[in-house]
Amino acid sequence: MFNFIWGILFVLANFGFFLLCYRLFGKNGLFAWVGVMTIVANIQVGKTIEMFGIVMTLGNAANASLFMTSDLLNEKYGPKEARRAVWFGFFMLIMTTIIMQMALAFIPQGDEIAQTAQASLAHIFDLMPRVAVGSLTAYLVSQFLDVKLFSMLRERFPKSGQLWIRSNWSTGISQLADSLVFCTIAFAGYYGWDVWIQILLTTYVVKLLLSIASTPFLYWARSFRVPGMESSAGTERSMDRR
Repeated sequence: MFNFIWGILFVLANFGFFLLCYRLFGKNGLFAWVGVMTIVANIQVGKTIEMFGIVMTLGNAANASLFMTSDLLNEKYGPKEARRAVWFGFFMLIMTTIIMQMALAFIPQGDEIAQTAQASLAHIFDLMPRVAVGSLTAYLVSQFLDVKLFSMLRERFPKSGQLWIRSNWSTGISQLADSLVFCTIAFAGYYGWDVWIQILLTTYVVKLLLSIASTPFLYWARSFRVPGMESSAGTERSMDRR
């Protein structure tokens, strides 16, 4: 029960800081959020918890906020900016991976504290090739798919009040692609198919529920007048057609 209650607070904290980041810093804040949360999600995924008898990894709230960020950028600034944010997040993942691998290669001091710190850093940042490739591939595939689907759905459901349709459908399909790509590359053949399917389904269901829960926050964020607001509604629509 503790994990469930704490999990609700954890999700609210993630979404709350997302709103604050956008409210204070505008579009630049969204790009900063993408850079930070792509890294945070990949760190948190190394921790597993149990909730209602189901084992799951952390990082799902951060992952949901990334899709919310893509949708908000697409909604207010157009698909071009949303795609730029995806590439920015990918760059941050690559950069962090390289820099931390170089940091781990240093020979630590010989005392116990330094050795413990080295082991802790290695546990978090040391590469497992299949997981690393799966994470990077799933990120690119799912995020670009989300941008594309959101833009397509906006042509079919263009009204302001239909944002929930554009967001939930594009994110729901993209999250499925994310889970399929990651679980296939990282775990197929490593676990039995029964375990693999359980990991896939639980991961996707949790991500989907969090994405649905993020919808009110997306509406709230869209209503903000933020620093650097540079496009009118008409300009936004013209960008969407590119």
